[in-house]
Amino acid sequence: MQSGVVVPAGIDPKRIPNHVAIIMDGNGRWAKQKGNQRIFGHRSAIAAVRDTVEGAASVGIGHLTLYAFSTENWGRPKLEVDALMKLLVATIRKETDTLQKNGIRLNAIGNLADLPATTRREVAEAMAATAINTRMTLTLALSYGSRNDLVQAVQKLAHRVASGQLHPEDITETLVAQQLSTWGIPDPELLIRTSGELRISNFLLWESAYTEFVVLDKFWPDFRREDLFEALRQYQSRERRFGKISEQIQAS
Repeated sequence: MQSGVVVPAGIDPKRIPNHVAIIMDGNGRWAKQKGNQRIFGHRSAIAAVRDTVEGAASVGIGHLTLYAFSTENWGRPKLEVDALMKLLVATIRKETDTLQKNGIRLNAIGNLADLPATTRREVAEAMAATAINTRMTLTLALSYGSRNDLVQAVQKLAHRVASGQLHPEDITETLVAQQLSTWGIPDPELLIRTSGELRISNFLLWESAYTEFVVLDKFWPDFRREDLFEALRQYQSRERRFGKISEQIQAS
């Protein structure tokens, strides 16, 4: 267990997942319920992100991945997209020092080239500034879509086959995984989704083959570290069999 780790009651410190991924859903609906514009929900979600990141680091989670902006989100109204990009820049700029102080490394996956130049630059600078931190890696999925990531992986392998560098029969799961933007990040053991929606929304499709899912019936702006801890308790209450039977797991 890492130095400075504080594990709440009911959580086994020896069974903390190394990687937790979160689909942060419900900002717009949360704002509408309160009679506000959707962007108000996105601004209010920053507190949830901050508390969740701090909570994850406090219990020794090694990797936290947040689904911040999908490839499909580009289809939202331009005013909302522009406001989201500006909010992202402002938030990263404000929080980089806090990430540094807490030993958290910032990472990003997705089609980053599609982001506005200012956003790309802010993300790159924050990643460079926190590159040597080792306490936890915070990955933002930006302009990310898992199907698109898989298509790009297949295209890379197809080019290698066409050029004679690779035989089709030599393509393995590891070789496919190496082409994905998530290469180097362990597969998530736990995926949390807020807002009560029961779908994966094109997020980490390959990586979530054996991930445990916890869906919470609350919108993301209301999410706090206590909700993360409750999801960890649910995760630890399950038996992860990976296609085997209970007797095999218990005997191992």
